[in-house]
Amino acid sequence: MITDAVIADRVTKRFGQHVAVNELSLRVPAGVIYGFIGPNGSGKTTTLRMIMRILHPDDGSIQVLGEYHYGAANDRVGYLPEERGLYKTMKVRDLLRFYAALKGCRDSDAIIASWLERMGLSDWTMKKVETLSKGMAQKVQFIAAIIAKPELVLLDEPFSGLDPVNAVVLREAILDLKKAGTTVIFSTHDMNVAEKMCDYLFMIHKGVKVLDGTLQSIQHQYGLDTVKVRWDGNGELERWPGVVKVTDFGQYKELRLERGGDPQQLLQELAARGRVTHFEVAHPTLHDIFVRIAGNEASS
Repeated sequence: MITDAVIADRVTKRFGQHVAVNELSLRVPAGVIYGFIGPNGSGKTTTLRMIMRILHPDDGSIQVLGEYHYGAANDRVGYLPEERGLYKTMKVRDLLRFYAALKGCRDSDAIIASWLERMGLSDWTMKKVETLSKGMAQKVQFIAAIIAKPELVLLDEPFSGLDPVNAVVLREAILDLKKAGTTVIFSTHDMNVAEKMCDYLFMIHKGVKVLDGTLQSIQHQYGLDTVKVRWDGNGELERWPGVVKVTDFGQYKELRLERGGDPQQLLQELAARGRVTHFEVAHPTLHDIFVRIAGNEASS
């Protein structure tokens, strides 16, 4: 039985003089949802394409579902690329039959009908792809990626461009894939989605791995350095001793304390200068950690 769906060992990929991925090592346990995060141009899509065997690493190796061989991705892997692309003049059912056949799945009509119904597309079965809205087409392409029941599914920005209702439909479908034992790797810019859905998170920045682990283990690295506060006093909190940064969310402020800062001392000082209606000491959110690494602070 495979314990790791993907194992990358010191993988490097160059495009001319540009190093897109630099000595990357990671393990994706089988049967989990594994989130890829990182700024645009960080190397996420390049890494996904190497896992898919679309690109080959210049150095290092990648094991996928226990196999090292390089060639076209086999029938055990499904892929939703960031650049969506469907045959526009084909009818939806015919298109999905075609993708199923490519993966060796015959007599696919029943499973196609089931997925179209689940995605709210039953009325569009015999319509041409070019008549679909962007969100509909994205759901069709998702079905195409998973129609043959692959063991590993790679989804590059699957929620991009979806309205809230369709995002919920897709999220529930991905969670059901996991329940069925499928390993899911997906990239996203939505830190809320990553926090709530992913068993493991991997962040790449400028081609280098900077985070890898569970959300809890990642947050533990940063400690309880964040305070969420509602306070009706006056004063510029940025200038208070021990406060590194203040983010104003309107209804409350989020304060980051310097390493070793004392939240209780801060609470006493706030209470002495105004009314405190909410005071919460917390780990930084994934969004905050992302910004610390990839935002202006990381380059300053």
